[in-house]
Amino acid sequence: MSHLMRTSRVFAWIILTGLSVAVILSASLYLYLRPSLPPVEQLLDVKLQTPLRVYSHDNELIAEFGEKRRTPVTIEQIPTLQLQAFLAAEDARFYEHFGVDIKGLTRAAIELISTGSIQSGGSTITMQVAKNYFLSRDRTFIRKFSEILLAIQIERELSKEKIFELYLNKIYLGNRAYGISAAAQVYYDKPVNELSLAQMAMLAGLPKAPSAYNPIADPERALVRRNWILGRMESLGFITSDARELASGAPITASYNARETDVDADYVAEMARSEMVRRFGDTAYTDGYSVTLTVDGLKQQTATDTLRAGLENYDRRHGFRGAIAQVDIDGMTPAELSGELANYPTVESLLPAIVTTIDDKSGEVQTHTRALGPTTMAFDTMKWARKHRTQSLTGPEPKKPSDVVSVGDVIYVKALQPAQSSEDITAKAQNVALAQVPNVEGALISLNAKTGAIEALTGGYSFGQSKYNRATQAKRQPGSTFKPFLYLAALESGRTPATIYNDAPIVLDNSDLEGSWRPQNASGQFYGPTTLRKGLYRSRNLVSIRLLRDLGIRTTLNFLEQLKIPTDNMPENLSLSLGSGLLTPMELARGFAVIANGGYDVQPYLIESIRESDGTVIYEAPETILCDSDCDALEEQYSSSSETTENTETAEPVAETVGITLPASRNSESPRIMRKLADSRSVYIMHSIMQDVIQQGTGRRARALGRSDLAGKTGTTNEQKDTWFSGYNHSIATTVYVGFDQPAPLGRGEYGASTALPIWIDYMKVALADTPPSLMPRPNGLANIRINPETGERAHPNEDGVFELFKEENAPAPLTADELENPAGSAPESFSRQIF
Repeated sequence: MSHLMRTSRVFAWIILTGLSVAVILSASLYLYLRPSLPPVEQLLDVKLQTPLRVYSHDNELIAEFGEKRRTPVTIEQIPTLQLQAFLAAEDARFYEHFGVDIKGLTRAAIELISTGSIQSGGSTITMQVAKNYFLSRDRTFIRKFSEILLAIQIERELSKEKIFELYLNKIYLGNRAYGISAAAQVYYDKPVNELSLAQMAMLAGLPKAPSAYNPIADPERALVRRNWILGRMESLGFITSDARELASGAPITASYNARETDVDADYVAEMARSEMVRRFGDTAYTDGYSVTLTVDGLKQQTATDTLRAGLENYDRRHGFRGAIAQVDIDGMTPAELSGELANYPTVESLLPAIVTTIDDKSGEVQTHTRALGPTTMAFDTMKWARKHRTQSLTGPEPKKPSDVVSVGDVIYVKALQPAQSSEDITAKAQNVALAQVPNVEGALISLNAKTGAIEALTGGYSFGQSKYNRATQAKRQPGSTFKPFLYLAALESGRTPATIYNDAPIVLDNSDLEGSWRPQNASGQFYGPTTLRKGLYRSRNLVSIRLLRDLGIRTTLNFLEQLKIPTDNMPENLSLSLGSGLLTPMELARGFAVIANGGYDVQPYLIESIRESDGTVIYEAPETILCDSDCDALEEQYSSSSETTENTETAEPVAETVGITLPASRNSESPRIMRKLADSRSVYIMHSIMQDVIQQGTGRRARALGRSDLAGKTGTTNEQKDTWFSGYNHSIATTVYVGFDQPAPLGRGEYGASTALPIWIDYMKVALADTPPSLMPRPNGLANIRINPETGERAHPNEDGVFELFKEENAPAPLTADELENPAGSAPESFSRQIF
């Protein structure tokens, strides 16, 4: 008996000693690790890695940048059944334990011994939060013990609901989806509150092994995991047996759903991305910023579509350049044809295809098209495909399909109905049309004329094909679209729309022009004495040259600088009058916006606001104020107000686009004061003249829009290398450019009126739909006077005349008594001087 007691005491001392040692070791380890554990408060400040999202002014998604897809949600936004599915899968006793579940750890150990795998997991949700937010994924004892300590600490300081919310927003669920909301979209293309019970259980099965239990990568294993979770939900009393049985029988409906953008606007998206990275560095991709741009979703999509259609139309007019490759298809299976097509990129809506059979009798060509499979191309879609020889020469019209393509040709086609994904291809062949990727390029910029907000912008046919943004980077000769600035300088210098200049041959010897220069009009003809009004709306080159010579080159360049039009690349010779300087489409569009709004400065801008992931606005574009007088005092007033409220240093201007300096991008309450750059009377007269460009000049095609408020100017450079149309009403100014990246002639018959203007018309048809006429209000100090169009002087009461606009101080002198009695007097001295 005494021996038994002694033995019991020994065992008791051993157990007590062991426990003491364990406590001492645990305490020592706690004291060692405690200083290195992060404070729990950091959890509330952690920024989940959420992608940068770019939206249009009307909240349409334009782009998403960042490796991780995540949309944080609150726990109140998640259905109770979804929460219960995760509890069943990961931590059924979550609301009962203190951060570490002893029973759960024991159960996991038993499962491991009995089945060789752990179904329910040993880590609690709180431990996973500690690991995911703070700790590395190293499999060491120290890391695991830190995880336990931190979990206990988290439980002390945060509510269960907050811990669960942090978990559901952080977990990785495969396919770049982080968090429950992103996973619902990626796998089911639904918001989290619209998932079925089966779908909820499927997502709840992913945290354990996002790849192994992925319903897309391994549907069989995912199904087993889903049904186990449904069974566990039933055993825990979360669902009924009927609900479990119904959900267990549901098919797998998961598919990969990358978030689709609402607007095709890659060029503006890249401009926004570049600016955000400039401001915030790489955190721009992970901190969940939302950028709202000034672009309108409908106008932007229209700009993208109309530019592409216009470039395709030009390209078709100049013939078919042939197949992009030839493939020996003898014996190739459909799968092998698809594999071969993987070597050729899809370019926007154009799909690569291989010609498999040609039937000249039926007029049908069978093709195998990327993402579509077998397709049929009718000869009617190929009749445009004359053989391209040069930009000005094509072959005869094809008579049959074999005149255009051969078996084995790799070509581009366009689907004649919405293309289906490769997973949805049916046995029925889809109809396609012959196409080709245009060689020509272009740009379209549309500005709010009064604020400078970019309402639409596209910098080329395909951003995927070429990231070169022609709207902001391409410096090109503007041709005759430059002339309105020259004529505005003339109006500011005392000339009038009735001032006469001679449209006659001229030969200029000038070393700057590399010898003799014999400029001509586009028609090759000369028209004699011409008013400035007619000279502009008919785009008479000789009138412009004589006007510039009369004004003076330096005077004109000084006026351009007054308008804030860059002159760094402007020649100091008479070729300036014909637009031989270099401007980007954005710079030209801005200049026309100055004319459109009545002569006020314009500073184009793209970013309307920036928000942090919690919705806090950290930048908002300042208000624009058009200022007529006392602008210095107004600026000082707002500047003083801003300093007292913000006490911030003046920010340097930020270039949001290449090619033009945009307004300071800072969170300032100070508005942008836009000063008047030209006399509003001169600008009003210029509106009147450029309305004639639309009504009776080179822009007559725009009359198809049926509007009375449109004005604009075509432009074509030497050898038709660059073509333009810039047009506007009082509210919106839009510029379209068409040309090759490596300047080359566009071909015979191609002018601004045939290349750029149709694109402008198609865009403005949508941009101006359902809007009332927007005309510049007539300023004081103008007079309408009846003149003789041949002399520019007041018309005699008995002769034919036309009414013309004049500034009151520049109006023709009233007829004298002698002139009234003798209307056939000699021409005035000024008329004679301007003729020569």
